[in-house]
Amino acid sequence: MSTLRQLFLANNAQTTNFPLLLEFERAEGIYMYNAEGKPYIDLISGIGVSSLGHSNPYVINAIKEQVDKYMHLMVYGEYVQTPQVCFAEKLVSVLPDNLQSVYFTNSGAEAVEGALKLAKRFTGRQQIVACLNSYHGSTHGALSVMGNEEFKQAYRPLLPGVNFIRFNNPEDLMLITEETACVIIETIQGEAGIRVPDLTYIQALRARCTETGTLLILDEIQAAFGRTGKLFAFEHFDIVPDILLLAKALGGGMPIGAFISSNQIMDALKENPILGHITTFGGHPVCCAAGLAALEFLLDNNLAATVAEKEALFRDLLVHPAIQQVRGKGLMMAIELENFDLNKKIIDRCIENGVITDWFLHCSNSMRLAPPLIITHDEIRKACDVIIKAIDFYTNK
Repeated sequence: MSTLRQLFLANNAQTTNFPLLLEFERAEGIYMYNAEGKPYIDLISGIGVSSLGHSNPYVINAIKEQVDKYMHLMVYGEYVQTPQVCFAEKLVSVLPDNLQSVYFTNSGAEAVEGALKLAKRFTGRQQIVACLNSYHGSTHGALSVMGNEEFKQAYRPLLPGVNFIRFNNPEDLMLITEETACVIIETIQGEAGIRVPDLTYIQALRARCTETGTLLILDEIQAAFGRTGKLFAFEHFDIVPDILLLAKALGGGMPIGAFISSNQIMDALKENPILGHITTFGGHPVCCAAGLAALEFLLDNNLAATVAEKEALFRDLLVHPAIQQVRGKGLMMAIELENFDLNKKIIDRCIENGVITDWFLHCSNSMRLAPPLIITHDEIRKACDVIIKAIDFYTNK
C-alpha cells in the first residue's frame, strides 16, 4: 500500500470500513488519472458535481481571476461582493419570477437546513412532510427528513413533527394539512434509485400545497443544471416550487449550495430575530465566481439540449438479460440488477477496467449513472461496453 493511502487511513476520518482507496493524480474532461497515468471514465461526476467535466478551463480561469482579487472578506450578507451579486443575478434570470432571492450556503445539506428554518419561520407552523426513501443530506435537520430509518436510527432524537409520505402516491397527499409548514421532496428521487414522479402526482402535490398554504420545497441538488435534459427538473412537470434547493453542480466543482425563494418569503429571516440564518463561508467569492462561469458555460454551449439523445444511446446500449430495468431522466439514471452482491461485483469490475460507477444508498441493487454532460457518443459506447462485459463476466459463468 502506498504511503499516501496509509496516511489517508491513519489521519482522515473514514465513513466506512471499506473505502475504495483509489488514488488520483489529475482529472480532465470525463477522465480521472491515477499515478501511473491509467484513465478512468467518471460515470458519476463525483456524485453529480462535475457536470461540465473535470478541470473545465472556463471555470478554472474564473477561479484564478477571483483569487487574484480577493477571497473571504466577511460573513455572508454584509458586504456587497461582486461574485455573489453577479451569480445570484444570473441564477434569478433563468428561474421563474417568484424565485428571486438567493441565499448561498456551503453545501446542499446546509441549503436544506436553511430552507426548513425558513419554511417554519414564514408559515409559523411546525410540521414538516417528507418522502420515504428520500435523501437530503446528513446534518441533523437534513437527517430528520431522510426517509430511511436505517441511516438515522442511531442519531435519534431528531426533529419532531416530521411525517413521511410515499413518493408518487397520490393517496398520501391528504396528510398535507393547514398545520404543515412545508413539504420537502426531491423533484426526481436520487438515492432511492432514480425515481421519476408521474406528472399527475407532482402537479397534485403542488395543488395540495397551494390549497393548504404549505410551502413546497423542491430539492434539485442532484437533478438541476441540465442533468435531466432541462435546466431544472421541475420544468418537465409544469410546476414551480416555493423554495428551490441547489448544490453539487452549482459550483462547477467548487463547494457551494443555495436555497432560493421569493423576496417575501426570504425576508422572514431578517427580523424577530434578526440574523435568522447565518453562515461564515456561504457564498464564498471564489465559489461564486466558479459557479457563475459554470452556469455561463452550460448555457452558452446549450448542453441541456444534448442530454436526451445521450440518454437514448445509453438505453440502446444497456440491454442485457441481467438488467431488470433502466430508470431515469436524462443523464440521471439507474441500472437495476438482481441484488446488491451482483451489483457490487459488477461495479468493482467496472472500476478495475477503468469505469467509475456506484450504487445508491436506498437502492443498493441499482447502479448509478450520472456522467458529465460533456460525454460524447463514442465515450458512452466505450463505457457501456465495459459495463456489459462486467455483467457478462458475472452472469455467464
